[in-house]
Amino acid sequence: MSQFIRRQHLTAFALGAMAVSLLAGGTVVPEPRQSRKTGDSPDLVQCTQPRPQMCIQLYLPVCAELRDGALRTYPSGCAACSDATVAGYRPNRCE
Repeated sequence: MSQFIRRQHLTAFALGAMAVSLLAGGTVVPEPRQSRKTGDSPDLVQCTQPRPQMCIQLYLPVCAELRDGALRTYPSGCAACSDATVAGYRPNRCE
């Protein structure tokens, strides 16, 4: 019985590893197209249309500026720009 359980675990692990490698190698999700704002805040990266639908799980925190002026930390620029309420972002966490 234990050999059967080990075989199931190995099969599940192999399938999981294969799925991860297929997703990593076969799916490329680019960072959102960005443009630099030329107004009073030159370091603000503005989000452009179309907004990203999916982002890779990457942790490079950014401080997003919402359209109402509020600030919020997101795990990446892609994650920030996927939120329709975000106007743009700056590198690093909000303080």
